[in-house]
Amino acid sequence: MTALFETAVRVGAASRTTIDTPALVLDLDRFEHNVATMARFCRDAGLALRPHAKTHKSSTVARRQIAAGAIGIACATIEEAEVMVAAGLPGVLLTSPLVSDGKIARLAALLRQAADVMVVADDAGNVARLDAAAARIGRRLGVLVDLDLGQKRVGVPGIAEGVALARAIAAADNLRFAGVQTYAGHLQHVAGHAERAAATRAALDSARALVAALGEAGLPPAIVTGGGTGTFRIDARGGDDETGEGAWTSPLTELQPGSYVVMDAEYADIQFAQDADWPFVPALTVQVTVISTHVPGQVTTDGGSKAFSLDGPVPRIVGPLAGGAYAFAGDEYGRVGLPPGVAPPPLGSRIECIVPHCDPTIALYDEMVVVRGDAVVAVWPIDARGRRALPRVPPLR
Repeated sequence: MTALFETAVRVGAASRTTIDTPALVLDLDRFEHNVATMARFCRDAGLALRPHAKTHKSSTVARRQIAAGAIGIACATIEEAEVMVAAGLPGVLLTSPLVSDGKIARLAALLRQAADVMVVADDAGNVARLDAAAARIGRRLGVLVDLDLGQKRVGVPGIAEGVALARAIAAADNLRFAGVQTYAGHLQHVAGHAERAAATRAALDSARALVAALGEAGLPPAIVTGGGTGTFRIDARGGDDETGEGAWTSPLTELQPGSYVVMDAEYADIQFAQDADWPFVPALTVQVTVISTHVPGQVTTDGGSKAFSLDGPVPRIVGPLAGGAYAFAGDEYGRVGLPPGVAPPPLGSRIECIVPHCDPTIALYDEMVVVRGDAVVAVWPIDARGRRALPRVPPLR
C-alpha cells in the first residue's frame, strides 16, 4: 500500500472507487452483522464460540470476534497460532496435529508465552513427543483427542482408539487431557439441508459415543469442540427438529466455525435450512477494474487466477453487471461476459465479486480494505497468512 493511500485512509479521503485493484474489500456493516449474529446464536444455545482463523488469517478480525464474546481462536497452522498469541489473544487451539521437530519446538515457544494454548493429537507417539517438549520448558500442555468423523484426513478412527489416546494424554506428566475435537469438514457443503442434517447427526453420534466412553473411563472431556458454518445450527440443536427422527442431544460444548464471518459463493449455493434463509450475509468481495472493452459482448479486467481461489465456483459479480459470467483469462486477466442487452462499462469501471471460496482467496492478499458504505475506514493486515520453512526457534534436542 502506498504512503499516499495510507494518508488518504487516515484522513478519511479514500473511497472504494479509489482502491488500486485487484483488492480484497470488506464491508464493515455486513462483517459486524455476521460477527454479532454468530455470537448471539452461541449465547442463546449455551455453547462457547471458538471461531476458526483459517478463514480470515487476521488478528484484527480475531480480536473483534473475541470482543463479541468468543472464548478463543482456532488455528489450522502454527503460523496462524503464532500471530494470534503475539497479538495477545486468548484460548488458541491448534486444530491440526503438529508432528515435526520444528513445529513442536514452535508450539513449545508458544506455550511459554501463553499457558492456555492447546493442540489436538491422534497418535500416541506424537503425544509422547508433545510431553517431552512440554517437560523441557516446565509447562503443562492441553491436548485434545482428534476424532475422525468420516473425512478420513486426520483423527483417531474409532471409540476404542480415542479412549486409549485420552488415557495416554492423561498419564503423561506434562500434558493435560483437555477434551475432544470432532470436525466434519466433508459435510459443510452438502447442498440439501435434510441430507446435511442427517449426515451431521450420524457423524456426531460417533462423537457422542466417544464422550460417553470417556466418561465411563473416568475421563469426561471438559471440551468437545467442532462444527462449522455449514452445520452450526445442526451441531448445536442436535437433530430433533432438523431430521424429525426424535430427541437427541448434541455432544458439543463449543463451535469453531470460520467462513460465517465473511461468507462466500460456495455457501450461497447450499440450502441453510428448511425453515430459514442464511442468517449471515456476504461481506467480502474482490474488486477488479475494467481494462479493455474491444471484444464485443465482454470486457477484460485486471483480476485473473492470482486474484481468486480456483477451488470453488467462479467469482459471482454483484452490482450493475450482476448476471455477467466471470472467467479467467490468465494470471492477471479476467473476462466478463456481459448480460444480454448490457453495454460495456467505461474503461476504469470497478466490478466487485463475491469471493468463490473465502479461505484460499484471502490467503492471496496481504491486507483487506475495510469500507463502510463508499468510504474506506481502515486497512486490516492479513498477518497470519503464508508459511515459513524455517522455524523461529531451533528444534528441541
